Amino acid sequence: MQTSWLRHKGWTYGFRTTVLLYFVVLIVLPIAGVYVYAFTDGWAPFWESISDPIAWKAVLLTLKLALIATVINVLIGTMIAWVLVRYRFYGRTVLNSLVDLPFALPTAVGGLMILLLLGPNSWVGGMAEKLGFDIVFHQPAIVIAMVFVTFPFVIRAIQPLLEEMDASAEEASYTLGASRAATFFRVILPQIAPGIAGGAMLAFSRALAEFGAVVLVAGNIPAKTLTASVFIYGEVESDNNLGAAAVSVLLLTLSLLILWFINRVQRRGGRA
Repeated sequence: MQTSWLRHKGWTYGFRTTVLLYFVVLIVLPIAGVYVYAFTDGWAPFWESISDPIAWKAVLLTLKLALIATVINVLIGTMIAWVLVRYRFYGRTVLNSLVDLPFALPTAVGGLMILLLLGPNSWVGGMAEKLGFDIVFHQPAIVIAMVFVTFPFVIRAIQPLLEEMDASAEEASYTLGASRAATFFRVILPQIAPGIAGGAMLAFSRALAEFGAVVLVAGNIPAKTLTASVFIYGEVESDNNLGAAAVSVLLLTLSLLILWFINRVQRRGGRA
């Protein structure tokens, strides 16, 4: 009996140690390494790197476009999640499976699809050019690329909440004469708000770091279409690792804050 207990405890400790080692080696050490390298020469070189006009304009542009993509995903993702949960129609299963397609595809493939569908040689791109505006190699293409790669986050965060929602409050609202819009905003929306917030933060964080799709469609013009991730790549290619690490620290810090906020929202939602 004691031998069996010792084996069980040994297996448990070994499993925990393996998981912790995996976490430390693949996540903690790389993140810590970026922070340490960014401040290797002190605060002054770090500040000089992030205060470079091209660098901070790239970060600000990334924040702006990621925010726009997140708003689009919140609006469209909420509607799609609602349709997938509340309606039954032919092809629903296929559509539900296609939601996860951006997770399966390499992001460079997504960028190539946008380039082929919306580029100047495409029908849509040609029509847009005749109307006086361009899509590819301009900011709209970056937003589309960010929307594509972050598309599933809001949908998958809202779906479980809609499926587990108690229908009694909704039915009571209709019984009391409330309209569909009033019922949605007063009864349904408060219950799915944690999912919307969590999915939006994940989409925003993912959009900040997108590279593969963006680099193909952005044009990478400083202060106009150069995003932070592409700027980091360019700094590494130019052998300016300190500049790349400095901007990486900004993105990492923001992503960690977003993850902390998501955790807080989920905890509050769980307690509610």
